[in-house]
Amino acid sequence: MLIIGIDPGISGSICFLEDGIIKDVIEMPTMIEGKKNKKQVNGSQIFNEISSRIKTYEKKNIKVVVEQVSAMPGQGVTSMFNFGQSFGILKGICSAMQLPIYFVRPAKWKKYFNLINSEKDASRTRAIEIFPYFSSNLSKKKDSNKADAILIASYFHETYKND
Repeated sequence: MLIIGIDPGISGSICFLEDGIIKDVIEMPTMIEGKKNKKQVNGSQIFNEISSRIKTYEKKNIKVVVEQVSAMPGQGVTSMFNFGQSFGILKGICSAMQLPIYFVRPAKWKKYFNLINSEKDASRTRAIEIFPYFSSNLSKKKDSNKADAILIASYFHETYKND
């Protein structure tokens, strides 16, 4: 089974996990929007990235797991709108591709990996502990978003029961 774990948002990542083994992790494809050079997710590139990696799989053997995000206290209206827009783009792409989507709350997967109330970078450390062969791809502090996508996919792989 191929699990596509997604940490949504401009600085998020997408992990492709097959039978518990990391096949690939990419940063969220983005593009520049408007005069202020603000970033937004690049929906067509997300589609291309996912399409190119699922060609050899039957759709019934693919599961997309997206972190269930919501408004956070102290976050600005504009940034929350942009975050929600990214989330909606991901849902739309997966729906159009007819891929089953599952949602997992951050508290749920973080509790599973004992990351509640820990620093953002702790997920990178945990991902390296579980997947040491992938550690060279998680060497920078900014790679914590990749680690989140890896752990979201891994959480689903370890807890999902095939009906």
